[in-house]
Amino acid sequence: MILIGNVTKGMGTAKKFINMMQKSFYEKTNIMLYPGTLNVKLNEPYILIPDYIVKPEEYGGTFNVQIQKCKILDENAYIVRSEKNISENGDYGQNIIEIISDVNFREKYNLKDGDRINILIF
Repeated sequence: MILIGNVTKGMGTAKKFINMMQKSFYEKTNIMLYPGTLNVKLNEPYILIPDYIVKPEEYGGTFNVQIQKCKILDENAYIVRSEKNISENGDYGQNIIEIISDVNFREKYNLKDGDRINILIF
């Protein structure tokens, strides 16, 4: 499945949560994350099907975080969504996805808000 969307600005708060999840995420995937997300606005809502779940006690947070493997620009990445956003009581609706990786996609690929991007779900 391929999701198509546009790069969009986030809230700037992901660094804190990624730093909190870093150890648990590394134990599950063997990847050290870049401390930020690439946010993509899709035309339609997307229901994430998790490959992993990081529980609050694993990272010191409040909500489960669902993680689904994906690929962007031939780079391995992961879509993340907290259960707060899944219940639609969070900061983003189901049409916004947050992508984490060991890559700073904006810097490496010179991505800007509005750029169209494909996300391969496998």
